Amino acid sequence: MVNESAEMYLENILILQKQKGNVRSIDLAEYMNYSKPSISRAVNLLKERGYIVIESNGNIYFTEKGKEYAEKIYSKHLVISQALMYLGVSEEVAVNDACKIEHVISDESFEAIKKHMHNR
Repeated sequence: MVNESAEMYLENILILQKQKGNVRSIDLAEYMNYSKPSISRAVNLLKERGYIVIESNGNIYFTEKGKEYAEKIYSKHLVISQALMYLGVSEEVAVNDACKIEHVISDESFEAIKKHMHNR
């Protein structure tokens, strides 16, 4: 089980990889506006738990397990944001709310929302 904080790090690593290709801890610190020691601690925990690999040059890569988990969280973020905007919520509020909801929503509820959004 991954906590909300770890999910946020995984999701942000994925977003940065999509934007930049290679991601290092310093990129994550700048993107998340967190201190380098906080990022270092979190990245090392993700490494210990088998979600990422850190190469000698500092680049961060997902393990298969890590990539799968990050994509699951990011997918929730995208679908929930879209659903809220479809309901008339502003993009800024929808994105911020999706960031909170994605960590607590059950798989069953998420799948129902996803199904509904694809059928509209």
